[in-house]
Amino acid sequence: MKTNLKFLCGAAMIAAVYTVLSLMLAPISFGPIQCRVSEMLVILPAFIPSAVVGVTLGCFLSNLLGGCIVPDIIFGTLATFIGAVLTSRLTGPMLSDTLTNRRAGMSFRLCAVLPPIISNTIIVPFVLKYAYGYGDALYFMFITVGIGEIIAVGILGGLLISVICRSKLPFLLKSMALV
Repeated sequence: MKTNLKFLCGAAMIAAVYTVLSLMLAPISFGPIQCRVSEMLVILPAFIPSAVVGVTLGCFLSNLLGGCIVPDIIFGTLATFIGAVLTSRLTGPMLSDTLTNRRAGMSFRLCAVLPPIISNTIIVPFVLKYAYGYGDALYFMFITVGIGEIIAVGILGGLLISVICRSKLPFLLKSMALV
C-alpha cells in the first residue's frame, strides 16, 4: 500500500511540474515552432518508474489546459507516452551501473534522450498539419519540432541527467523505494 502511494505521489509531482512549466512558458510550448522546456522531464523514467505516468499525465493536462484541440491532446500525449516508455525500457538494464558510478555513460544518455526526441519529432508534425491545418509545411514542422525536442530533451534533459547522477538524488530515490 505504501509503495502505491509513493508511486502515485511521485507521478503527481512530476505531472504538476511538467504542467506548470508548459503553461508558464506557453508562448514557446505550443504551435508549429515550439520548444516545450517541460519535455526535459521525459528523461526521468530512466530513474523513476512513476515518471512514465507523471510526464504522460503532465502532457495531457498541459495540452488540455493550454487550449489544444482533441486530436492534439490525444496524439501529443501519446507521443510523450511512447518516448517515456521507451526511455524507461531502454535505460532500465543500465540504471544500476549508472547509479553505482554516479555518472551516466553515453549509451545511457542516448537511450534516455533519443526515444522522446524521435517519437515527438515524428508524431507532432502530423498533429500540427492535420489537426490544426498548418498547411503543406510538413517538412518544416519536422525540422522545427525536432530542433525544439533536441533543445528540450537532448540538451536540457541531458543536463538534468548529469545533475541527477552527480547528486545524491538517485540514492535518496532508492531509499524512498521510488526506484
